[in-house]
Amino acid sequence: MLCPYCLHDETKVIDKRDNESLTKRRRECLKCERRFNTLEAVERPELRVIKKDGRREGFDYEKLKRGILRACEKRPISSEKVDKMLAKIENRLRMRGKEIPSTVIGDYVSTELKKIDKVAYIRFASVYRDFTELEDFKKEIKILVSK
Repeated sequence: MLCPYCLHDETKVIDKRDNESLTKRRRECLKCERRFNTLEAVERPELRVIKKDGRREGFDYEKLKRGILRACEKRPISSEKVDKMLAKIENRLRMRGKEIPSTVIGDYVSTELKKIDKVAYIRFASVYRDFTELEDFKKEIKILVSK
């Protein structure tokens, strides 16, 4: 580790703290004796999404979050619940590998929304499954009610 002040390459770790997915280290340069902090995080491989038409694009966490938040608008769902749901979905996706079909992402979101709010689930499903008729909504609601 290079000292940011004198560029000497020998430092010692004075303190180390782990915080969720980050490790923060307080270091001291062995030459100039100045102290500085470093952050260390696990580098996660980039996820690729396989779209319905076969195109591949990078996984966009913010796009997923916007879609979920849109479905949850004006519903009694806390931002903490949404954040936990997003983390759970992302972890499940990363366990599947580097390339994930968009249908799998939609299924994971549907499953999680169904658990926390049926109205948000119907909103999401109407876009995800491309509901075009009132009958599509009726069928889905009938399935929800019968469970």
